[in-house]
Amino acid sequence: MTNPWLALESGADATERTGELRRAHERFLSAGAIDGPIDGPVRAVVADSWRRSARAVDPDALAPLELTDAGLEEYRGAHPLAKVLPLFRDLLGGIADDGRHLLAVCDAAGRLLWVEGHRGARARAERMNFVAGARWDESHAGTNAPGVAITVGHPVQIFAAEHFAVPVQPWTCAAAPVHDPHTGRLLGAVDVTGGDNLASPYSLALVQAAARAAEAHLATLPVPGPASAVTLTALGRDDAVLTEGPRRMRLGPRHSEIVVLLACHPGGLSSDQLSAELYGDRMLNPVTLRAELSRLRHRLGPLLDSRPYRLRVPVRADFQVLAEHLAAANPDAALRAYRGPLLPGSDAPGVVWQRRLLDDGVRDLLVARRDPALLERWTRAPWGRDDIVAWQALLAALPAGSPARARAGRRVRDLDAEYGLPSR
Repeated sequence: MTNPWLALESGADATERTGELRRAHERFLSAGAIDGPIDGPVRAVVADSWRRSARAVDPDALAPLELTDAGLEEYRGAHPLAKVLPLFRDLLGGIADDGRHLLAVCDAAGRLLWVEGHRGARARAERMNFVAGARWDESHAGTNAPGVAITVGHPVQIFAAEHFAVPVQPWTCAAAPVHDPHTGRLLGAVDVTGGDNLASPYSLALVQAAARAAEAHLATLPVPGPASAVTLTALGRDDAVLTEGPRRMRLGPRHSEIVVLLACHPGGLSSDQLSAELYGDRMLNPVTLRAELSRLRHRLGPLLDSRPYRLRVPVRADFQVLAEHLAAANPDAALRAYRGPLLPGSDAPGVVWQRRLLDDGVRDLLVARRDPALLERWTRAPWGRDDIVAWQALLAALPAGSPARARAGRRVRDLDAEYGLPSR
């Protein structure tokens, strides 16, 4: 073929090609060798996508639904592609309705933001979760036009059994990526989905023209300001607070643990890794963790990603600020940043480990600096009242004859007795 992004060359028999592709797909799945050769009339862009999909997707599974109701409305209303949705409707909406097709728009992660078009086509598409809020990138839905387009950054058609997931193989789709003209950042993709008659040059040309028109329109709009900062407050409290611009979310204890752990691992955690960080060696039904993450995703919306689980945007956490002061060996700044232990009521192993690192780091820095004023501030706080190491350091740092030294001496003796240590 002269154009590798087109599904069928001129004059090809769609029914015959569908059968050939289905047989090649079955052989690929039965071979079980992801990196092996793929025979038959399978285009290179499709073969590469099959291999990526096979590592992450059950070919019989449906795409997961990640955004619903108010969370979906809020997210897509604020998305940059909302500004060009009327343009997509003008260029492609009529074709979708008249041709019994669907117009779809997804974000850069493959989440479908809008799915519109012929009523009958929408009803059939709902049965495979091709609906607004569902995740259709390759790692969640396998080979499909929006997923491949955002992966490879090029307009593409996917025809019939070229789809990796079996429930999607009755469909054909064409999609083109859309980029921010100011920054070049991928915003998402525009897609037309329908029957075999879409496997022709016109559908690919249409979505590509629509994507270019959208980028041209976005170029006329003012350059957007910086994204709202996302902050996390978790020191000295069991209910962490996540703030995104004007939105302030107070999280429950388990959700606080999950968000803190994900903030500590920006590269993400697998389901097994997150379970170990939360529950340690305790036996736990995997459904329990999935249910917690589902509820958390309902609150966080697009902030929470999966496979691996991670926060999609950088989060500025108060305990990270504290860690930076510790790394800089700045005890005064560290003491100002320390508002108490990290999620003090949590017994999640990963949280306990992080809490000890921070607490020991602050204490060790204060003891090493031997500044009586800083040590007094620490020992007067609720978390320092029983810290015998800090009290001993304060006693050693205070000059002889100081009233504060006498009080420190008494407290050291009390703690010695409490802990069963020899009297000093």
